Amino acid sequence: MGFVSSILGLFGFGVGISIGLLVGYFFFIYFESSDVKDPDIRPLAEQDSESLQRLLPELPLWVKNPDFDRVDWLNKFIEYMWPYLDKAICKTVKDTAAPIIAEQIPKYKIDAIEFKTLTLGSLPPTFQGIKVYSTDEKELIMEPCLKWAANPNVTVAVKAFGLKATAQVVDLQVFALPRITMKPLVPSFPCFANIFVSLMEKPHVDFGLKLLGADLMSIPGLYRFVQELIKEQVANMYLWPRTLDVQILDIANAMKRPVGILTVKVLRAMKLKKKDLLGASDPYVKLRLTEDKLPSKKTTVKHKNLNPEWNEEFNLVVRVGKHDKMGMNVVPLKELPPDEPKTMTLDLLKSLDPNDSQNDKGRGQLEVELTYKPFKEEDMVKESDDLGTVEKAPEGTPPGGGLLVVIVHEAQDLEGKHHTNPFVRILFRGEERKTKPIKKSRDPRWQEEFQFMQEEPPINDKLHVEVISTSKRIGLLHPKESLGYIVVNLADVVTNKRINEKYHLIDSKNGQIQIELQWRTSS
Repeated sequence: MGFVSSILGLFGFGVGISIGLLVGYFFFIYFESSDVKDPDIRPLAEQDSESLQRLLPELPLWVKNPDFDRVDWLNKFIEYMWPYLDKAICKTVKDTAAPIIAEQIPKYKIDAIEFKTLTLGSLPPTFQGIKVYSTDEKELIMEPCLKWAANPNVTVAVKAFGLKATAQVVDLQVFALPRITMKPLVPSFPCFANIFVSLMEKPHVDFGLKLLGADLMSIPGLYRFVQELIKEQVANMYLWPRTLDVQILDIANAMKRPVGILTVKVLRAMKLKKKDLLGASDPYVKLRLTEDKLPSKKTTVKHKNLNPEWNEEFNLVVRVGKHDKMGMNVVPLKELPPDEPKTMTLDLLKSLDPNDSQNDKGRGQLEVELTYKPFKEEDMVKESDDLGTVEKAPEGTPPGGGLLVVIVHEAQDLEGKHHTNPFVRILFRGEERKTKPIKKSRDPRWQEEFQFMQEEPPINDKLHVEVISTSKRIGLLHPKESLGYIVVNLADVVTNKRINEKYHLIDSKNGQIQIELQWRTSS
């Protein structure tokens, strides 16, 4: 009997559970509550003002402003690196603040100021978006939107008159929109000479301050006073157009600006090596500054002469020939006394490698007279934040004349019918200059400078600039073709001293070229 009751009980339990589930499902499907409504999904433009005020502050700038870009990759990078950045930044702050504190505390009769704890917390700053500006100058401008809700722990202990007090900064919030300008861009790492930082609007700074364990910000009226004081002080120092200037590189070295003139007078050569088949040579001397991209200077050719005399004067340092090199040498400027002529007899070498065994063979000697004239400080080009500053013409410029400088920066959207290996040809008053060719590029960058010394301003002259593509492939019917050209009237350059513009190439569908023109005078 007991066994049968157990069986019936289990059967009744299973039947009851099954019936209960069916009845519950029926009520859930057919008796839906009338209070539940479908969500109302509408575009932002149709939202009421209260909803917009509630939603928009939480949206990042790249949503509200299409010219701001997302930088999720940067935020992810900072998140991973933050534990290490925190320690590095705090160490830098301590090392920087220590000498400043040591210098200032005697003025206020304070015994010591030290950091008991210094950490920026576990929450890294985030960038809500970044805006990058494109200009034709040698600069990079960007505006990142910074938001940082941090949990730092900065405790400073101050000792004075035998007493000790501690102040603690907690719960920091910083919202800022800075403009960061890196200029000028230079060919030396990290590729910019200065950083200029300014704020495009007043920042929001909020923090908690504890003194002797008491929260000072809870005092009525003090919180708002501190908030406004910080905003005003920071705005007075860094609100645009005011800037915080940080020098990264010495601009004179980074831009390789001239610091003096070297006059080289090539006198004579002795006992030169025979290069021609008939036992003679046709020597000439080629001079240039090391690492200088300007055209080299050459003496006249002395035909069939192994002991030639030139007595020709140039403003560069010595380096000999390119064709059949008879020999070369280099004179370091540091070996020359300023403003004093120095006659030197140089042994001609096969190469500048001191370990080259070929240098032991006699190749003759070259006698030169060198005079190095360094510029005085008042004559040096001053560092300037204005990239439009034009340097003065070098010494020896004809009175009333000047130096026309043509800087070929870059081209864009070039397109050749058969090949695109562009170089630029410049024609001015019968003189022709060329940049180096760049293979297979529709957007080449040259950054090459050319100079034309003129006895009078080229007010009525025009500059012809043509982009040409060449190919050395055998069998091509069109080894050279024009990719477009421009003609620039130089009257505006003489008037404005400097023009830096992008020009649309004539006879090109979309091609553009950026040319910078300067008219430098000695006055």
